[in-house]
Amino acid sequence: MRPLHRLLSIASLATLSLGSAFAQVTVHLDPHAPGKPIPQNFLGLSFETSATLPDAKGHHPYFDPANQPLIQLFNTIGVKSLRIGGNTSDRPSVPIPATVDIDQVFAFAQSANVHVIYTLRLRDSTPPQVQLAASHIMEHYPDLVDCLVVGNEPNVYEHTYPKYAEDLKAFYPAVLAVAPKTKFCGPSTTPGSGTWVNSYIKDFHQMSQLYQVVQHSYPGGNSRKVTDPAAARANMLSASFEHDYQHLYDTFVPTALSSGVQYRIEETNSYYNGGAKDVSNTFASSLWALSYMYWWLAHDAQGINFHTGDQVAAGETQTPCWYAIFWNAPQGLEIHPIAYALAAFHIAGHGKLIPIDLSSKSDSLETYATAADDGSIYLTAINKSFGSTAKPESLKIPLPQGYAGVETMALTAPNADIAATTGIQLGGASIQSDGRWSGRWTKVRHNSSAQLTVAPASALIVRITPSATK
Repeated sequence: MRPLHRLLSIASLATLSLGSAFAQVTVHLDPHAPGKPIPQNFLGLSFETSATLPDAKGHHPYFDPANQPLIQLFNTIGVKSLRIGGNTSDRPSVPIPATVDIDQVFAFAQSANVHVIYTLRLRDSTPPQVQLAASHIMEHYPDLVDCLVVGNEPNVYEHTYPKYAEDLKAFYPAVLAVAPKTKFCGPSTTPGSGTWVNSYIKDFHQMSQLYQVVQHSYPGGNSRKVTDPAAARANMLSASFEHDYQHLYDTFVPTALSSGVQYRIEETNSYYNGGAKDVSNTFASSLWALSYMYWWLAHDAQGINFHTGDQVAAGETQTPCWYAIFWNAPQGLEIHPIAYALAAFHIAGHGKLIPIDLSSKSDSLETYATAADDGSIYLTAINKSFGSTAKPESLKIPLPQGYAGVETMALTAPNADIAATTGIQLGGASIQSDGRWSGRWTKVRHNSSAQLTVAPASALIVRITPSATK
């Protein structure tokens, strides 16, 4: 497969035109070209284990089969994978979820039509202690479980890989003794410990119960080091973030793929320790996350789980979650900009990822194309230019033979402001507090080619349909 071409720029309100004063990029698409299959459960969210516990009134604030706003939001943004873990899964001061709490998680999962990656406690734990949860989950919910994980970021407290491997060689058999159909994932290490994955693959890749290797990624690093929000927003949309993905990829993915082991980024977001205020909760995060998902998809990841919640565990403390997809609110949900990235990916991210031929490259534009099973072609164009260097990107798309319908949907912020925290729209509509969204496609008039403009600080989804479905 030819490499996906990267272009960069930022602004939002994507407009349509028959021409442009700017250099035009011609985009050639071939729906019949070989491509990478897109996993149906690629989109996921990750929550702290503490989020499964009841509040002071005995209510489960997230995982309740009656939580219709959250179930609707999962459907709207396409979430198919629910990971339970985070630092609180291994924090001694946090209670281990009781079976009633686990039942709530899986009742919610069934209602939301998602599968679960569930973390069992390793730190200060013993094999008999994890058997209760493992046996309960696998006895009652085997069809809703992707895998069980023993320990979260074990490199933080196990310190050396041999100690971790020794523990797993005690914990894994103990779990299998009470739940023989269990599949495992691991090692769930911090971004700087990708080499642990290589050792884990070496020790466990021939185990029939290994489902996937899973790893964490926070390309922005420590949010507590962010002192200039404007610079951090710009960095999020710069090539330096992508360099971090590539570095993480290089540390373990070649070993995984050469060993025939699939991998998933099971916990990720922009900056760790809860994200950076006025950075991770802005429209910049939406443009970043949309690009980020396609990058990992193009590099063979089986999926991504964005860490979220009202609060998250930053080491041994709880902190506001600025990178959250949403916050709970008195009247439902407060939807954050990053949620729109998932919604945009959900619209186009089906079928297979196909190569793109571009007549020229731009430093401010990224393009990705998919071919859906119904024959439709989707082009996602992200213009990361913004501020004083903002410029629109002009696209010409010759329609492949047998195709006639062209529609677009834009991802925008008010005034093309990457610092915006509200007013984000996809297809002319915002996601409501009940999780519903009513965005619409805009039909494009064209001849044999569609002429489009992607405004700065925006993304444009283009749907091209076969003649029979025009």
